[in-house]
Amino acid sequence: MAFVIYGAGAIGGVLGARLHTAGFDVRLIARGAHLSAIRSGGLRVESPEGATTVPVPVYGSPAEAGVEPGDVVVLTMKSQDTPAALEALRAVAEPSTPVVCVQNGVANERLALRLFSHVYGVCVMFPAAHVQAGVVQARSAPVPGILDLGRYPGGVDDVARSVAADLAKAGFLSEPREDIMRWKYRKLVMNLGNAVTALCGTGDGDAARVVELLRAEGEAVLAAAGADVVDEETDLARRGDILRMPAFEGQAPGGGSSVQSLLRGTGSIEADYLNGEIVLLARLHGVPAPANDLVRQLAVVAARERVAPGSVPASELLARLAA
Repeated sequence: MAFVIYGAGAIGGVLGARLHTAGFDVRLIARGAHLSAIRSGGLRVESPEGATTVPVPVYGSPAEAGVEPGDVVVLTMKSQDTPAALEALRAVAEPSTPVVCVQNGVANERLALRLFSHVYGVCVMFPAAHVQAGVVQARSAPVPGILDLGRYPGGVDDVARSVAADLAKAGFLSEPREDIMRWKYRKLVMNLGNAVTALCGTGDGDAARVVELLRAEGEAVLAAAGADVVDEETDLARRGDILRMPAFEGQAPGGGSSVQSLLRGTGSIEADYLNGEIVLLARLHGVPAPANDLVRQLAVVAARERVAPGSVPASELLARLAA
């Protein structure tokens, strides 16, 4: 059995490197300059514990990497890239291939289940960064992340238990969970602030107030939609003080994956599948979500126009939301 890690950026790169170092058969799928850099010099992984270069095999597509019977495909690209990735995957992988979604949001599993019969969701608590070709950073040490998982739409099976055990051998905390989507909905609420950090930066009181508005609106919409969401206290208890992020030399700028999208000038951002998920549910259930809709639109435009992170004053955004 091999792990085919589809999307070797921050999450996929660190995850693949840790699994490879732990002795598992791993094949990364990457693209562009990142693919070329890994092919020529290996994948450099930096963390508070130091830096190492991992000679993990890397390929440019699922067809090139190959997907054999017994392999597990791990999706680690951002949600906006999932539809195209699944189309490329279905051309070479059997419909029964296990597909594990190590991704934010709650839309990827449903997309995968249209094409593959064995789909697994992962609640991603995994601070990582990728802002330079051939280099990824694990920001937490000694535990790089918490990756609980379960079958979609619910349940646990032998694959879930096996993957959780393998992740634990690679240094992660991972538990199989019958109700993984409840946890992913809680993580979705947390991720509603990602676009604000990308647009406005951090450390601003106005930015914090915008995030509060987004999350309160998100909670109200999820309640109207009847979504089953793990409560905040339970989620905090699971996290505890496990993820520790001391500063280290060469550390990438703070912020999550949306900040990194703007830093790298990728031209796209995940807001349509984070804030946009709340907007979709609001429209389906006849409730308002103006704050998430505005922030989603601004983030998408910023990514398209390759605006630098922190270019939008939080006070301006707060004023627009109050208008």
